[in-house]
Amino acid sequence: MDPITAAQTLQVAIWVHGLTPSQVPESVKLRHKLVLADLLTVSAAGAQLPEYQKLLSVWPKPDGSVPIPGVDFTTNADTAAWLFGTTAVALELDEGSKFAKGHPGSHVIPAVLSLAADIGARGEEAMLAIIAGYEVSAHYGQATALHTGVHPHGNWGIVGAAAACAKLSGLDPDAIAAAMDHASGMVLATAFISALDGNLVRNSWMGVTATSALASVRMAQAGIAANTGTADATLGGTLGDFSPEILTDGLGEVWEVEKNYFKRHSACAFTHPPIDAALNLREQLREFGIDLTVDSHRVREIRVDSHYLAIGLNDREPRSRLSAMFSIPYVIAVALIDGEVTPRQHDSLRIQAEDVLVLASKVSVVHDEEFSRRLPHYRAASVHIWCDDDSEFSCSVDQPIGDSDFQPLGEGELIAKGESLISPEAVARMWEYAQAISNTPDIRHLSPLLTKI
Repeated sequence: MDPITAAQTLQVAIWVHGLTPSQVPESVKLRHKLVLADLLTVSAAGAQLPEYQKLLSVWPKPDGSVPIPGVDFTTNADTAAWLFGTTAVALELDEGSKFAKGHPGSHVIPAVLSLAADIGARGEEAMLAIIAGYEVSAHYGQATALHTGVHPHGNWGIVGAAAACAKLSGLDPDAIAAAMDHASGMVLATAFISALDGNLVRNSWMGVTATSALASVRMAQAGIAANTGTADATLGGTLGDFSPEILTDGLGEVWEVEKNYFKRHSACAFTHPPIDAALNLREQLREFGIDLTVDSHRVREIRVDSHYLAIGLNDREPRSRLSAMFSIPYVIAVALIDGEVTPRQHDSLRIQAEDVLVLASKVSVVHDEEFSRRLPHYRAASVHIWCDDDSEFSCSVDQPIGDSDFQPLGEGELIAKGESLISPEAVARMWEYAQAISNTPDIRHLSPLLTKI
């Protein structure tokens, strides 16, 4: 047993249990509506991918009242939680936290909404649970320094999801702490290389997160979970280094969701600063009469300077949708040629296109120590292009567009993003769900909004 971690876990659980709507600033509530609407939208779009349409066709569909965004049936909580969690991250468009170094919302929301629909919870209770779980998840992410090579899906975020579901289930502080501790023992050994290889287990980690959260709460409800400070041995030791004192640092005073980022490119967050720089360079090149839709052969060399977290994303010939989203050479090539990085750029034909492969082959990714020193407050990158006539173009960015500290995306931009993925009518229904949830006496009344696509 680690008494320090156990004590900190209990303190977090006491805060989760005591959190009321009146304690949550209106700005935080508004931000969470954006987070919820955006995640519902990208999840619904993810469910339309051919690979997940195939999965839905073979997955057993137990009876139940729980919806999955973008899926035309309802089922039980565990099935919905797994599928919702998995499709939420399939397009690499879910929001995240640069300080947690991952995605608190994607860890928490699928579990909470699945449980809420299963028990017929009031919408306000579900939203409060999401708010609490997001903050807990973000604090656990900040408290965890994962070993090199460990992906941030499916480990620290499970604890926030369990805390949220325990609050929604009406557990007392000791039981919430026990559920959180149990969840910290359910963390996954998530190898980052799976994402680079294009192995879809990387998306499945988030489905496991949601079902592990539900299981942890049931263990606590049965009285057979215990708070022994397990996170010290799992998040610390096995997977990384763990600093339990961070768990309560500013909890309920500084709201982590207000420091989040929304994504406009369908790609790993580490690729967004280079993509933004590349899109700026695309316009510079056009001003000089170089249109890379037809003149890509004129580029001799492209160098991307970035921080240490990004330099491993250097595969010049990705072979699948997922691996393409984790390839800086690939996303730079399509950004320069197509002027966008959306799910359309990640279909098999585009990935294999000769113009993209040739340009990607000219991209190198280089570590910049200064960019690494500026993490996590600044996620900087620079892109340099040399052409066949020895002309040189360069652009540096300190933060990606969508970062709340730089150029945040608001409702209009997020709706437009959604409408580029699914029909405007479907997007409107996802936003209606997010706007109506807090005033809904039974969250199941809103389920039809999610199942129509």
